[in-house]
Parts: sequence; structure tokens; C-alpha cells
Amino acid sequence: MKILVIGSGGREHTLCWKLKAGKGVEKIFCAPGNAGIAKDAECVSIPVDDLDALAKFAEKSCIDLTVVGPEVPLCAGIADLFRERGLAVFGPDKSGAELEGSKAFSKEFMKKYGIATAKSATFTSKNDAYAYIRANIVGKPGIVVKADGLAAGKGVIVAANEEEALRGVDQCFSGDFGKAGESVLIEELLIGEEASILALTDGITILPLASSQDHKRIGEGDTGLNTGGMGAYSPAPVVTEALFAEIKENVLDRFLDGVKAEKMDFRGIIYAGIMVTKDGPKVLEFNVRFGDPETQAVLMRLESDLADVMLKTATKSLSEVELQWSSEPAVCVVMAAGGYPGAYNKGDIIEGLDEAAATGAVVFHAGTAMKDGKIVTCGGRVLGITAKGANIAEAAASAYNAVGKISWSGANYRKDIAYRAL
Repeated sequence: MKILVIGSGGREHTLCWKLKAGKGVEKIFCAPGNAGIAKDAECVSIPVDDLDALAKFAEKSCIDLTVVGPEVPLCAGIADLFRERGLAVFGPDKSGAELEGSKAFSKEFMKKYGIATAKSATFTSKNDAYAYIRANIVGKPGIVVKADGLAAGKGVIVAANEEEALRGVDQCFSGDFGKAGESVLIEELLIGEEASILALTDGITILPLASSQDHKRIGEGDTGLNTGGMGAYSPAPVVTEALFAEIKENVLDRFLDGVKAEKMDFRGIIYAGIMVTKDGPKVLEFNVRFGDPETQAVLMRLESDLADVMLKTATKSLSEVELQWSSEPAVCVVMAAGGYPGAYNKGDIIEGLDEAAATGAVVFHAGTAMKDGKIVTCGGRVLGITAKGANIAEAAASAYNAVGKISWSGANYRKDIAYRAL
């Protein structure tokens, strides 16, 4: 089997690494890839948003399965284009991708199909958003302001008071998040512990993956600015067997009901960000692709043949799949460029990658490039160092042992990944 993976981040490196182990896999391509992915796949310099060029490459190279990593091409309709050309693709159609492309659309979908979520309202007027905040924040622990569209995981402001919330609205409407902020979603702040639940679906069957928990904030103890994710671990102890069953019934099964009713051609992965509240699990957001860095922790534990699983998902044969998991937990620690999630340097030489790999951990590349024969930084989140262990403490220790071998100017990482479980 020849596989094309689309994307260039840590999620895509993890997918390439796992797919490479598939029994029938002959060759993996990645467009455009990165310096680390180049060790596990042949990188092809096609941008993720050049849908026609990607489809032509898939046809010319006789690709048997295309796996779409990031949300941008999915929201642009890459799955529709590929299927029109008779190409097998792992990812939802454009209508299904709108669940991530528009937070307002996603909220209406949840309400329509009885999926518990935070109360919210959507605005295209700054003054109307201001008025809603002033009317709804009194006596509350805070409020959440979200850019409606795609903002690379950064268009969410968790405001502790009115001043922060109004500033968040200003950020959206002033263009800080581009077109994503032209419409703003304001919702109640849910209190509890977060968990990430990913599930495969072919539009007929839905199959949950192992639970995980992400760390969104830049600072220890979940403080500071929101990021794309500073680390993750799997499984998440907060997701007990009973809670998992409740999420399956009240979130995933209802999601699938909605997919069928709306006639979405959803053959891929659904990511449900869950807040475990005193009133039960509530959905914070839907994403229509693998999470990052949850993917690193979850797929490290998957013992099934991912290539076979994804092909069956893409060809509506998911009912034939039974997933096998390692009992050992996994922890992923993200190493970021200094200044992230704000302005950060690029082009710093990364030292110690071989030494880190020699510890037994896997070093997944997110924002790296090759320059003059050296691997250098070229993104905010640079690496995701991932390890398994007999328990979460051992997995975390192994990951941090590898992290300690790696350095570059300004490297930054949280030192408390998996602290809730520990």
C-alpha cells in the first residue's frame, strides 16, 4: 500500500511513524513534511492548501490511501475532491469539516442533536458582544470568548473578568485571528477537568480511541496563555469506565446520529474536547482531525495496524475493526521556541536529538527544518518527546529524561505534564 500523509506538524510525524509499521505498507509520502518526517517518509513539497496539486500527485503516484492531518485542507473540501476522483481518503467532507471550521455551526449541531455543551451566543457586532458579556459575567467565575473560524488553536480567550473578556472581543474584531475573528462566540465558562476523546467513524460505525488529556496553557499548573498544546498523556484517569460509557452514549453516538441526519460523508476522526463538570461531561469543542499532542500519546499505545484501520475507515468497513491497546501509559512533552505562543525565533540549531532517541523515547518533529545539514527550529511548537512506562510516573520520567538531552537557544517546555494524573 502507498500512503500520502498531508501536513507538516507533530501530528503528521506521529501518523507517518505509526503508518510505517503497517504490514502492507510499501511507501509513505508526506506533503510537505518536515525535517523529522523525512526519516519516516518521502517529503513532497506541495502546500497543504494546494488541493489540485495534491490530488494530481496522488493519482500520478498511485496512492492507495491519503490521510489528511490538518484542518485547513479538510475545511477547504479536500476529501470531496479526492472522492470525486476515485481516491480513497481519510477525512470528512467539507460539510462535516464545518464542525471545526465554524464554532457557531458546531454549537448549533450540538444543540440540535442533544449533545451537552456550554451555553453560548454568536455575534458579528462588537457592541452586541460587549453587551452580552456585561449581562452574563456578573457573579460568574469567568467567560469564554472564541473566534468563530479557524485560528490554529489560538482563538480562544478564557477571561477571568469583564475587562479580559472585552479585550478578547477586541482581539477578534481587530483582526488578531484574521478572518476567523469576524464572528465571535461567547460562552459560559465550564468548571471541571478536561479530557480528549478521539473516535474513528466511517459514517456508519463509531469507534472510540483511548482517552487522553492535553495541557493547553503555556505555564506550569495550567497558567498563562493558551497554546496549541504543551503536552499530553494517555489514558486520562479522569475518564473512568463509567464516564467513558456515558461519553460514548451521550456524545459520540449522538454525534453519529447527527452525521447521518445531515448526510455528511464523514470518514475520519472526530475529536471531542470534554469538560468533566459536576453535571456530567460537556463538549467544549469538536475537531475533525487528530489532536496535537494527544495523537503522540494515544498512537504510542495503539497496537493495531493503523494503516489497515484507516483504510477500513475510508472505505466504510470500520465495523470490521477491533482496536488493540498497550496497557502502558504514554506521556508527550512538547518543547517550544522561546516566546511561544507569542513571537519566537526561527533557525536555531537543535542539539541532542540522537542522544534523546537513544533513551528509548520517540522524538516527534513539529516545527523543524533542515538548514546547511543541521536540523533547526521553524515553528512555535518544535518537538514532542513521547515515551511509555509501566505507569504514568515512569512514562513521564522517561519523556523528561529524553527532553533533558535536547537543547537550542530559548527552548522552553512545561515541567509538570501529567501532573493531574500524578
